[in-house]
Amino acid sequence: MDPFIGLDNVSMLYGNNGTFAAALRGVSFTIDPGEYAVITGESGAGKSTLLTILGGLQVPSSGKIVIGGVDLAALSADGLADFRKETIGFVFQAYHLLPYLTARENVMVPMTPERSTNDAKADRADSLLASVGLSGKENRLPSELSGGECQRVAIARALVYDPPVLLADEPTGNLDTTTGEQIMGLFQGLHKKGKTVLMVTHNRANITRATRSIRLRDGLIEEDVNLAASRRAM
Repeated sequence: MDPFIGLDNVSMLYGNNGTFAAALRGVSFTIDPGEYAVITGESGAGKSTLLTILGGLQVPSSGKIVIGGVDLAALSADGLADFRKETIGFVFQAYHLLPYLTARENVMVPMTPERSTNDAKADRADSLLASVGLSGKENRLPSELSGGECQRVAIARALVYDPPVLLADEPTGNLDTTTGEQIMGLFQGLHKKGKTVLMVTHNRANITRATRSIRLRDGLIEEDVNLAASRRAM
């Protein structure tokens, strides 16, 4: 099986006036289709930077990223935007829902450029909301939803184009333990349906659901463990 995601010697430098700090320093790894990788590490280890680079939201200072056989550096700005839409779904800690739109309308936002009717878009949004357990709450504003429900809306929005890859940055960081477990259950279910999941988290308990654990320290890979193989060996 060929890797679906590949990073080759990826580095990211920040700074100005001749002073630079390295968020990532020569990171290399591959992810197979259908893996569920959890990325951990202390604050400042480079976790979120790694995720934004994987998602094409930042261009690394050096190195190469290939996803699904596509070299991200070879894409134009428009090509990269189309690639992200078709290939990657993002879920963030802060939800990033528009407060003046209902749950349905928030899920419809990525569909705005489409030529399909509003009714068709609404039907698709309602189906996605139902898939994350929000049937009957389509018309509620974010202020009328709990934190866990807002995150479910964000997950539904990330699934609009059925992307093969889900990137999640601390998706349970704003949630209590019980609600966080429910959200983790959703990700586990999506993984079982074939999604490739890469999740940044401070909560090492989330590792138990993953097939791979990658730990960063000071912009370097400190540990990379195939959890699925470890479990089979037990």
